Amino acid sequence: MVDCKLPLRSFIMLIITLTEFTSLVSTEVYVVIVEGDPVVHYYRFSATSAPSGKKRNVSNNFVAAHVAYLTRKQDFLLESTFAKRNYKKLYSYHHLINGFAVDITPEQADVLVKRSQVLHMEKDTRLTTMTTHTPEYLGLPTGCWAELEGGLHNAGEGTVIGLVDTGVDPRHPSFSDQVPNSYKPPISYSGKCEVTSDFPEGSCNNKLVGARHFAAAAISAGEFNASINFASPLDENGHGSHTASTAAGNNGVPVVLGGFNYGNASGMAPRAHIAEYKALYRNIGGFFADVVAALEQAVIDGVDIISLSLGPTSTPRGTTYLQLLDVAMLSVIKAGIFVTQAAGNSGPYPKTILSYSPWIVSVAASTHDRTYPNFIFLGDKQKFPAGTDGEGMYNLILASDGRMRNLSNLDVDDCQDPDHFDIAMVEGKIMICTYSFRFSLGISNIGGLISTAHTLKAAGVVFLISSEMTERQRFIPVAVEFPAITIPSVNDSLAILKYYYTSRERSATGVMIGTGAQAKILGGQQANFSSIPPQVTTFSSRGPDVDSSDMNVADLLKPNIMAPGHLIWAAWSSIGESTSDGLKAQNFAMISGTSMATPHIAGIAALVKQKYPDFSPAAIASAMATTAFVVDSSGKPLLAQHPSNNVTEELGTATPFDFGAGAVNATAALDPGLIFDAGYEDYITFLCSIPGLSNSTIFLATRSKCVPGTNHLPSDLNTPSLTIANLTGSRVAVRTVTNVASKGEIYTASVTEPTNVSIKVEPEVLSIEGGEAKPIALTLTATRSSAIASFGSLLLRGNEGHMVRIPIAVLLKKPVP
Repeated sequence: MVDCKLPLRSFIMLIITLTEFTSLVSTEVYVVIVEGDPVVHYYRFSATSAPSGKKRNVSNNFVAAHVAYLTRKQDFLLESTFAKRNYKKLYSYHHLINGFAVDITPEQADVLVKRSQVLHMEKDTRLTTMTTHTPEYLGLPTGCWAELEGGLHNAGEGTVIGLVDTGVDPRHPSFSDQVPNSYKPPISYSGKCEVTSDFPEGSCNNKLVGARHFAAAAISAGEFNASINFASPLDENGHGSHTASTAAGNNGVPVVLGGFNYGNASGMAPRAHIAEYKALYRNIGGFFADVVAALEQAVIDGVDIISLSLGPTSTPRGTTYLQLLDVAMLSVIKAGIFVTQAAGNSGPYPKTILSYSPWIVSVAASTHDRTYPNFIFLGDKQKFPAGTDGEGMYNLILASDGRMRNLSNLDVDDCQDPDHFDIAMVEGKIMICTYSFRFSLGISNIGGLISTAHTLKAAGVVFLISSEMTERQRFIPVAVEFPAITIPSVNDSLAILKYYYTSRERSATGVMIGTGAQAKILGGQQANFSSIPPQVTTFSSRGPDVDSSDMNVADLLKPNIMAPGHLIWAAWSSIGESTSDGLKAQNFAMISGTSMATPHIAGIAALVKQKYPDFSPAAIASAMATTAFVVDSSGKPLLAQHPSNNVTEELGTATPFDFGAGAVNATAALDPGLIFDAGYEDYITFLCSIPGLSNSTIFLATRSKCVPGTNHLPSDLNTPSLTIANLTGSRVAVRTVTNVASKGEIYTASVTEPTNVSIKVEPEVLSIEGGEAKPIALTLTATRSSAIASFGSLLLRGNEGHMVRIPIAVLLKKPVP
């Protein structure tokens, strides 16, 4: 008999090993804020307190000593609470917040949160991405770039745009410094280029000046897949390369896909430098702990602009402005760095905005004037869209007719799995696939359809809309290397099916033996430029803003501004893959989302920063907001696809809850005339004015105290907009304007009043010298009870040609007798 007894020491070791294994399985990442001021608070860094409003240098010996002190205190807290082997510290935060990310069990979290040094703790939150011709569309070559000293060859020169995204492909020509007008290293940037086997020495240059990756939380969560995710700055997805090149990619880079040249691409600030902070990963998205670590590093490195094409998947619990990501970004603003974030892709319904705070510029997405029309010609001479043509036809095959005979009961209309089809039936034919609720629910995706068509060697794809769907569904085209067309009309889809069915041949047993149905797909490569003004896209998240998970409407306008985000050509990663979009290992991609709109604003912000280096983040935001346009060239209001105040309407007049201040006007933003400025202390006052939010809660989150005895309202914040959620009787809102022009100007005020609201402006005529700041008071009075939001505006028209406009939104209105 074999003695199976283990020595006692081995038995104890086995128990410990099993216990540790169980602990690892059940641990979660928590982000903890502890006592002590982070760097930007300890040294009172501020965009407005720094000399001439410039960023303060946070990399010095005093800061290093303070960072070391905070780290020791954090480590002592953990060591005195747990045995070292029972936790894993992932990050130590020192600059934006004082705290750390730690991987522990929920039971350990219950112990840690009770320690007196812990001010706030929450479980790590998942974040997601909010997923060219646009420089010409925005008037940059002949307008904004021409206005800057040096023109195109200097547009964005010296500024550094930091992007927190999926990484970057350093081999892409959009990020090369081998250009005729060579780049000089940025003076104030101190970041580094991480070197790994897949991101080798020399990946960075004087264009791509920094690149790092942050994945500790993703790895601890068990989400990181080393077979497809790279522990380096290399972009395995493509999204990060796309946003980086949109913001600041080189000018004049040929867009070639499938051997066809679609034109040239350029970033908004083509001479700006790029710093990539990878915290999002293919098939994962990202985690707050990784993103905050990336933000901290960007601030330490000295970027000028931060672009975030990411956000939460839903409204966070508690106060939206005090979620940890927003608190971290408030500290970024205190360091003098402009931050812009995608509004979200959850439109068109109200209160779907996913970027909340006033210190963040939240970007809505619009269409632009370029389309790639294509057509399908049927064998019976029908054409969709309507027209005439038809030679060189291919046979059609309906997905259900091409499936394997032994799978007759399986629904294959979405064309997701090539193994479900008989390749002999499909090869060389145009497949007919169908868009149904499976796509809306995320069960099926375009990537699966494209992969199936490739594998089966189909000659093309016709993508019909199911009769169960509504025609309000907006389809986002994807550039593919074979003929394909989407038919978004139910009636047209039924007409194509009718033609197919009448041409189909079946055996006596009902088995299909052939079809005479033929078709040809043409177009899709030549761009069509129309005079149609921008429209708010259906997917773009809408306001009003909310201040808590209770969905209370806030006295704050969101989104803030709109930029092109539909069908945007930009760089893609040569190894990148986005399964849902069918984008794979190509140099360029045409995709849509508020993710694409956001880097447009980041690039334009860099141009404003270049011209006005002393501008605060709020001043940059104001310059873009007050000069945005809300009407087209003929004076008609801009439209929204399914406006938030009537989502059943196909197209309707857009409101500030759809597009904020309006569509960005890059050229006008370089000469705003007046700005509405604000700084860190103003944002603290804003937080202190929110009903139900205690002073202690604000202090724990921000390390800043409310000033006692003050009586402010959230609508008092000096934003280039005015939103009042509940107007009972009258309210006075004061805005302070600063003249940033070189000389004085006289402005005349005019008001468009929201329905059921009267507005009085004082003064009606404002004389203001260059560099001077003066207040403007608006008295709003409810004239009739209503719970329907109404909108207006204040326009300040200067005698030197400046036009300064701010939107006004009033929701609940109740007159006082």
